[in-house]
Amino acid sequence: MPVHEDVAEIRKLAGLATPMALRVAVTLGLPDRLRGDGAGTEEVAAELGLSPVALGLLLNHLATLGIVERVPHGYRTTGYGAALCTDADNGLTNFLHLDLAGGRAELAFVELLHSVTTGEAGYARHHGRDFWADLAGHPHLRESFDEQMTRRLREQVPAIVAGYDWGRFTTIVDVGGGRGTLLAAILAAHPRLHGHLVDLDPTATEARQTLRAVAGRARTTAASFFDPLPPGADAYLLCDILHDWDDEHAHRILARCVEALPPAGRVLVVEPVGGRRASTEFDLAMLTIFGGRERRVEEFEALGSAHGLVLGTVTDLTGQRCLLEFR
Repeated sequence: MPVHEDVAEIRKLAGLATPMALRVAVTLGLPDRLRGDGAGTEEVAAELGLSPVALGLLLNHLATLGIVERVPHGYRTTGYGAALCTDADNGLTNFLHLDLAGGRAELAFVELLHSVTTGEAGYARHHGRDFWADLAGHPHLRESFDEQMTRRLREQVPAIVAGYDWGRFTTIVDVGGGRGTLLAAILAAHPRLHGHLVDLDPTATEARQTLRAVAGRARTTAASFFDPLPPGADAYLLCDILHDWDDEHAHRILARCVEALPPAGRVLVVEPVGGRRASTEFDLAMLTIFGGRERRVEEFEALGSAHGLVLGTVTDLTGQRCLLEFR
């Protein structure tokens, strides 16, 4: 590739205009507003309290991207752009909307230099408090985060359930189990298995609804995984938990699991593994948002050994997640 083409490609990769234009369009609800026959710039600007000239600049770029198209009276959303509508049910709205958990979290990337320099999350530096405190202070962020996590896991749940012998246990504690999607599926597949989900309220309350179909075999406790966990289960499941935390907090979570674990019990970690089932882009997201990372197998071994845990098997469950079994 000629040098000038290399430069143009790198500029395109590095440019912030397009990703921010998409995020602002979703935040303003433009794909929804411009469906059907579309509308004029002046009309939409008046409805939303926007600068007509500035909105025109945004819509021009969205037209270049194929998100909207020009019509005689203004702009309308294209079939391609309809993927950004709220009823598209594909997770993009949460990922891009600047006032929902996913889109707000992505803004931490402007602090990537800080994160690379210090090894710390950039979220608090940008937003004034860390991700979890932000969720606790804004219920709509917490709700959108729960929805995002449920969606991320939903398509992979069947493979996770089928890819491991969950039936060897009699009781599983799902630590930080969210709305209970995974635990409900595991219990449904193994009628003799009992489960106990631990998460903060109101997420724990919502999980009770998910677990109603297996209510006789499922309990929920509203609590933090930094507090003592229900003791004596055969297995303690951490699905997409440890990568959200730096080593100090990951050790605290594992310590609570080991504290509750009987001698023959297992700690089961399900999440992407660095160099195996983790993307480099997502790795940077874990760093800038949470101060965490997608740990490699040897890093998990080191984490576990500090608590007397020995890593046994590592099972590839899906294209994104592995299961690490500690005894």
